Amino acid sequence: MDKALVQVRREGAVAWVTLDRAAKLNVLNSALIAEAMHAFADLGALDPPKVIVLRGAGRAFVAGADVREMRELDPNGARAFITSLHSLFATIAGIPPLVIAAVHGPALGAGCELVAVCDLRIATEGATFGMPEVRVGMPSVIEAAVLVPLIGLGHTQHLVYTGDVIDAREAHRIGLINKVVPEAALETEAAALAQRLAAYSGTALRLQKSLVRRWYYNEAFDRAIKQGIDHYASAFETADPRDAIDAFLSRSEIRFDALGR
Repeated sequence: MDKALVQVRREGAVAWVTLDRAAKLNVLNSALIAEAMHAFADLGALDPPKVIVLRGAGRAFVAGADVREMRELDPNGARAFITSLHSLFATIAGIPPLVIAAVHGPALGAGCELVAVCDLRIATEGATFGMPEVRVGMPSVIEAAVLVPLIGLGHTQHLVYTGDVIDAREAHRIGLINKVVPEAALETEAAALAQRLAAYSGTALRLQKSLVRRWYYNEAFDRAIKQGIDHYASAFETADPRDAIDAFLSRSEIRFDALGR
C-alpha cells in the first residue's frame, strides 16, 4: 500500500496536519492536493477541532507546485490543475477551525499562497518565502490575491514581478508572518498557540473566522480568482512555461528577450 501523503493527528480540540512528500520538499502535485483537500474537508465536517496546525515533513513546508507535472500541461490541463489547487486553498479558508501554518524551510509559490490562506502563521528563522512563478514562465494567480490584503499591494507587486525569495525576518516585517521562532522551537510554539486558542469559545472562533474572511473575500476577489485561472491556462498556450521549466530543471538560465519573447 502506498504511504499516505497527508498525516492527520487529533489531540482533543487541536488537530495536526502534516504534508508528507518529504523527498520532494512537499511540492504540491495532483495527488497531494487531493489528499490534503480531503483531509481538511473531513476535519471541517462533523465534530471539527477548534484549531488545526499545518506543517510540512522533512526539510520544507511546501517548496511550490510540482513543476515536473506542470511541464506536461496543456491549457485544459493547466485549468484543471490550478482549479484543484484553488479548491484546496478555498477549503482551508472556508472550514470552521482556525488553521495555523507552522513553517520551516521553503514556502514558495503555491507554498507561499498556502501560508497566506491560513489564519495565523509562525515561521522558523530559516524559513524562506517567495512567488517565483514568473521565473518559470507563468503568472502568480488564484490565492496570490490574498497577499494584497495581507501584506499590501506594493510588497505583493515586488514578490510577483521579481520572483525574489525573502527570509523569515523580512516576511515578518511586511506582515506575511505573525511570529519568527528558533528552528527547534517551532512545534512547541505552534502547540502553545493552538492550545491557547483551543481554550476559547469555539463559537466565537468560528464566527470571528467567518467575519475576517468576509473582510476580504467578496465578489471582486472571486472575480480575480476566476480571471487568474483563465490567465494561468492562457500561459500554457505558449511554449514559455515548458521552456522555462526545462531551464529550471537543468539549472540553466533562459532569457526570453534573447528569444524575442
